[in-house]
Amino acid sequence: MSTADSPRPSETARIIVVMGVSSSGKTAVGKALARRLHAPFLDGDGYHPAANKEKMRAGIPLTDADRWPWLETLALALREAAETKGVAIGACSALKRSYRDFLKSKANLPLLFVHLHGDKAVLAERAVKRRHEYMPASLLDSQLATLEMPAPDENVLTMSILDPVETIAGTVVKSLIHLRNFKRGQ
Repeated sequence: MSTADSPRPSETARIIVVMGVSSSGKTAVGKALARRLHAPFLDGDGYHPAANKEKMRAGIPLTDADRWPWLETLALALREAAETKGVAIGACSALKRSYRDFLKSKANLPLLFVHLHGDKAVLAERAVKRRHEYMPASLLDSQLATLEMPAPDENVLTMSILDPVETIAGTVVKSLIHLRNFKRGQ
């Protein structure tokens, strides 16, 4: 048996998924990471089928049955983008461990989750202030109820939503040692 340390999850990631509940800043952080890494950014919101969007627009929380096809479509798109460009960044709530495991399985590439975590009051304040195509602030409670905090054995970096977006992005990029000199898309 080897006594060498195994690599940290961030040391092999080809797909980085920024996760968290609504209003945690997934899209902003994902875009900042994509800029820094010169990588494609895939926002999970764009992969929801119309029926999911209508349900959320009406203030009805999604069920697991609603989420599985969405998660599969997103995972396959992330894999394709990472295979083409070497690395891909996604934004997805990934609220349950089963969703995160499903994304990893379907993407079939080393995946790191960046969990944006914060206080309910801060999230609620953000949710009320933002305008979203189909995600009303009223769904925050259901998302918080669904959230399963990442376990220590998952490939996750947890970051505070109170930190500035560029600080979060910088911290994540520093953990991605293997991507520092990687030439994507060539």
